[in-house]
Order: sequence, then C-alpha cells, then structure tokens
Amino acid sequence: MRLPNGYGSVKKMSGKRRRPYAVRKTVGWHVNPETGKTVQEQITIGYAATRAEGLQMLAEYNNNPFDIKASKATFQEVYERWSKEKFPTISKSNVKGYEASYRVCGTLYNKVFRDIRLMDLQFVVDTCEKNYPTLKKLKGLFNQLYAYAMKNDICNKDYSEFVDLSRYKDKNPNKRDRNKFTKEQIARLWELAEDPYYQIVLMLIYNGCRISEFLDLKKENVHLEEQYFDVIASKTENGLRKVPIADKVLPFYKAWYEGSQCEYLLHTPDQKHFDYRNYYDSYFTPLMEQLGYDQTPHCTRHTCISMLTEAHVDQTMIKKIVGHSGAMTLTERVYTHLDIETLVEAINKI
Repeated sequence: MRLPNGYGSVKKMSGKRRRPYAVRKTVGWHVNPETGKTVQEQITIGYAATRAEGLQMLAEYNNNPFDIKASKATFQEVYERWSKEKFPTISKSNVKGYEASYRVCGTLYNKVFRDIRLMDLQFVVDTCEKNYPTLKKLKGLFNQLYAYAMKNDICNKDYSEFVDLSRYKDKNPNKRDRNKFTKEQIARLWELAEDPYYQIVLMLIYNGCRISEFLDLKKENVHLEEQYFDVIASKTENGLRKVPIADKVLPFYKAWYEGSQCEYLLHTPDQKHFDYRNYYDSYFTPLMEQLGYDQTPHCTRHTCISMLTEAHVDQTMIKKIVGHSGAMTLTERVYTHLDIETLVEAINKI
C-alpha cells in the first residue's frame, strides 16, 4: 500500500542485514546547482527487521517527532550529559551512589539509548548481585536518565518505571546463586551430556564465566587448538581475560563451534544469538526443573570457584580464570602473567 505524501518511507536495502528496512522521512528539498534538479533532503529514523516494524517506527515518529541526532546517543553519552548537569546540584554522597550504580551497567554503555528495552534494564538488575537498597538506587538512576532523555527528545518511552525489584525485597538478589552444584548433581549432568543444552551447563561449571560473558562469546574469540577463549566484554576490567577450556568439556566446545553458521558459539535452535532472558526462561530453568534442582546460572560460577579452591589451585590463578572484580591486589594485577598452558593445567584439576 502506498504511503501518503510526506508521511515517509520504509524501503528494503540490498544484502544480508539483521535490520534490512530503512525508515526515512523527507524534511525538505534543495536544488542541485550542477544538474538544476530538485533533490529530497531525508533523515533516517532507524532500521527495522521487518516492514511492519518499520511502519510502526515511522508511525511513532510521525505521532511524536524526536531529534534524530539526539536519538543516536548511547547510554554512556546520556549518562555523561545528565551527570554534567545533575552532579553539581547534589551532595558528594549522592554522586558516589549514582556512580556506583552506573558501574554495574556495563552491558548498556554502548547501546543506543533509544533502542534499550525493559529486558536490557532488567538484565542489569538480575545479574548485578546487589542487595535491595542498592537496587533501589540503581532503579533511581534509570528513572533519572529516562526523565532526562525524554525531556531532551532522545526517546519517547520510559521503560525504567517497569523495572521489577519486588522479588529482591528484604533479601539479597542472588542469595540463591550461592547454592553451588553438588558432586552428585554434577554427576547427573554428565549422564545427560549428550543433550547440547545440558552441555552448556557443564561448560559454565568448568569455565567460571558470568552467564552474560558466555552467551556473548563469538566464535572468532574461541581458540580450540590452544584450548582457551577470550572474554572481550565484561562488566569489570578484571573480567577481560583468557579463559582456559578444560579437557573434559573441550568436545562440547568443538560440537557447538562446528555445528552451525552462527557467529556466536552458543545459539538458539534456529541459530540466533541467545539473550539472557530467553536462555534463562526457555532453556536453563526448564532443565533445572526437570532434574528438581533450584540453582541459577550464577551458581555455575560459584561452583567453579569452589571446585578450584577444593583442588588447591592458587588463589591468584583462580582470580585470573574467573575474572574476579576487586579481588586482585595491585601486585597480582600488574606482575602476574600466567600463560594459557598454566591456566589449562589449573582448570583440569577439577
């Protein structure tokens, strides 16, 4: 169906793209001095996965036009602009509180603010390992940033009001996460290891990764022959590291690596990137319920650390493997350089 004149357009671009539909609108005209022809001046509102999504995007823009340039701002850029205005007006203690909240938002830093959805905000809450009072401050930061963004036409919907903290009231949000897998439970997982999704649980237990780090791992950062992978995006500086692959789970990595054309090591059955909520709700939780277990993905990390400790692996080595934030001394961070063979030898002790 042809769109009304001046409404805008949704056109599919050539090539293989995740969002192939360009959403544009004409904002003016000018005469080309060389050809004498009248030329449209267009702005690109965004890109969509489907034509229907593009039409919705165009309709929202026409109903509530926003500053296109401002709408490209990332979470980090919005925070910097907001804090520049806000911090001079509040106490130092409040500034420190907002800064502490911002530090746990690493997964959002480079996301275009307008593209952030509720699931992205909830992911930060669900995985930051903070208590209820701290989570209230984190939600307060979200509220402040969305108020600033809407006031400045960066976005036109506030997802922060829907962030759910109720499950964490009067308790540590990850208290359950301290429930490590027992030897008997791990043995049962090995009995089911032909299932690729039970393999993921075992891979997590034997690498100590944060679930977000592992789901975001791309094949280009997996080195099967040398038996390690690079974590290049983490919520902490110490989290950027080389993670050894234990001998006993190496076949699982090879199977996932060679079993699809997806750029990520782990993926959905239709070879799409796992997001945390999809993996947790549709895969991890059903597997645990099937076995009668009550662990969460973070329990795999706690289990790995406990197993390494029980195997008398040096504490510095453990910190290097799991990327423990704030746990390393200055000497450990600066002077300890462990080669990958040493790390593989350590992980093979569990």
